[in-house]
Amino acid sequence: MHYLKAVVKETLRFHTPVPLLVPREAREDVKVMDYDIAAGTMVMTNAWAIGQDPLYWKEPQKFQPERFLNSSIDFKGLDFQLIPFGAGRRGCPGISFAIATNELVLANIVQKFDWELPNGAKGEDLDMSERPGVSIHRKVPLFAVATQCYL
Repeated sequence: MHYLKAVVKETLRFHTPVPLLVPREAREDVKVMDYDIAAGTMVMTNAWAIGQDPLYWKEPQKFQPERFLNSSIDFKGLDFQLIPFGAGRRGCPGISFAIATNELVLANIVQKFDWELPNGAKGEDLDMSERPGVSIHRKVPLFAVATQCYL
């Protein structure tokens, strides 16, 4: 189950479902790093860019669930490295339900089915490119063939 949890975290880091979090308005003038932000300015957080930032992630363009196996990084955004649900008091209130549901569904379909790519395709042949938008979608749909396992 630890590896499955790592796969869920890595999936949300690598393919953030909502790349731009809900915009916020600066209530007062503030300086963030070298940027001056005036009161009233709309500020958006790019969760996708954070998940791809090489300052935080070694080889961010590689899907590596193992990076979370011995890591304390969580979804709550306390260290702001992984924030697919936002962070702080304005973070998504459904985070616990969403994670539990994802893990339960994923565990069940992995346990009950064998998965293959259609027509003898290999994983390295997949086109994993994305197209931008309000949420990120694959440019080329992914199809998989599920065969029921009888345990």
